Amino acid sequence: MSAAARPAADRWVGIGLRQPHYAELLDRPEAAPALGFVEVHSENFFADGGAAMAVLHAARSRWDVSLHGVGLSLGSACGLDPWHLDRLARLAERIEPVRVSDHASFARAPSGLAGSATLHANDLLPLAFTREALDVMVRNVTQVQERLRRTLLVENLSAYLAWTDQEMSEPEFFNQLTRRTGCGLLLDVNNLVVNGLNQARDRPADAAREACDWIDAIDAASVGEIHLAGYLELPDIVIDDHGSRVHAPVWQVFAHAISRLGPRPTLVEWDTELPPLAVLLDEAAHAGRVIAEAGAR
Repeated sequence: MSAAARPAADRWVGIGLRQPHYAELLDRPEAAPALGFVEVHSENFFADGGAAMAVLHAARSRWDVSLHGVGLSLGSACGLDPWHLDRLARLAERIEPVRVSDHASFARAPSGLAGSATLHANDLLPLAFTREALDVMVRNVTQVQERLRRTLLVENLSAYLAWTDQEMSEPEFFNQLTRRTGCGLLLDVNNLVVNGLNQARDRPADAAREACDWIDAIDAASVGEIHLAGYLELPDIVIDDHGSRVHAPVWQVFAHAISRLGPRPTLVEWDTELPPLAVLLDEAAHAGRVIAEAGAR
């Protein structure tokens, strides 16, 4: 199906390009004719050649590609890793992605030992929403955008702790970040719901309502992409594991987001317990229907 023949809503929706689905997607692109884009984790394609890069070029010949990173550590006060930024810039030059994104988090810190390398937590650690943390983010995001010569999207985090010295709300933090740097927001609806459920496990309706309020507080024009995913409910915590179908509260909040923001490029993330491709495409089709229904109101 040509791009011109696709339903308009489907052009907004993408899926993550994951190794178990490579062959089915690339050998039979008709299996996913309505995809608007595919998204990959940037760090998996930092090598200049090899099989992974060949797959990415093949995907790029069929769909727009969005690069989504997990390692820039934009909130690290010790600054960015020059090697990481150089590899990302090289990848963006080769692939010409439709979007580049990473997270509002930190992972790097000085070891405190003389002559020792910077420590890396290998995780997405949450920021304190303070003026000092905002200044760090502004500095690092500006450096990335100047190096890439393009706008960066920054994603809100699923966080399992909060700092006691917060000076502003998370939406206000992002509003100031986008205004000061010109970057965009990657709105992860699943992360909003996960955070809300962890604060009010016995009140899921409150979690959805608070997520909608969060979206209402954001500068609408700053949102460049939306992420949807499944979460894992354990007895004492909800985990953002990207390992199941999108849950009902996330669909509810997504519908609210589209109603307020209008259509936005929307990714269905599924990174663990990967299903058959048909299941993932069914979730993408559901997202397309939500976008279409919101547009019809």
